[in-house]
Amino acid sequence: MNYPMMIIFDYGHTLLYEPGWDSVKGNAELLKYAVKNPNNRNLEDVVRAAKLIYKKHIESIRKIGYDVCGQIVNRVVYEYLGIEFSLTPLEMENVFWNGASSGAVMPDADKMLDYINKNEIRSAVISNLMWSGEALTERLNRLLPNNKFEFVMTSSDYFMRKPNRILFDIALQKSGLSADEVWYCGDNPIADIDSSSKVGIFPVWYDNDTEKNYKDRFEERPPNCEHLHIHEWSEMICLLEQLKDQPCIKIGENNALCKCQRNIECT
Repeated sequence: MNYPMMIIFDYGHTLLYEPGWDSVKGNAELLKYAVKNPNNRNLEDVVRAAKLIYKKHIESIRKIGYDVCGQIVNRVVYEYLGIEFSLTPLEMENVFWNGASSGAVMPDADKMLDYINKNEIRSAVISNLMWSGEALTERLNRLLPNNKFEFVMTSSDYFMRKPNRILFDIALQKSGLSADEVWYCGDNPIADIDSSSKVGIFPVWYDNDTEKNYKDRFEERPPNCEHLHIHEWSEMICLLEQLKDQPCIKIGENNALCKCQRNIECT
């Protein structure tokens, strides 16, 4: 494990999370901006249409490793109902997303970003997300205003989802770095950890319990590759401090830190 020139992060449950997520509230907020509704469609009509289009069509696409941009989803749902808005497609994304959940910062994610910025470690984001990179960038800038992300990639902008390695290959092209100079941090053992390892990027499994209640959690298994397993961002800060003086450190048993608030000597 080498000192990184760049650390790339997942978004959801890694940098930020979405407490109280409610898509009905998102659509209710969006309807406030409707300028044409000739059929007098109401919120219940929108919810039914969204369930039809998402459950029957979009969900099946995502399950086989591809993605659809939220701007297209909004267009299909609302044109299906004959509703028009005074907003741009990007504005519609943001109004819905912020209405569904304004978002929150994962514990100490802001402090961790301040640390890597101070130490001139470059950073970026790759996320499996139906919202565009532009919409995600706006959210990151609002909640983590001190970030210095060089690029923000979402699966919906590239039509394919992690664990597809192409997203990581593109990120390396953008960074101008080799894989062994980059770390990737995320919460999903397969999509984030196993997949980045296959490209040669060093993976950090951020396994924090804050609202970790997503529907596929029961299917998770530990990663099958060498990685760093942490539960708090302070652990990664501690490791990076060690690596300043010791440019290469081995991971201990169970892919955990050998040292870091544990008073155990590194091996």
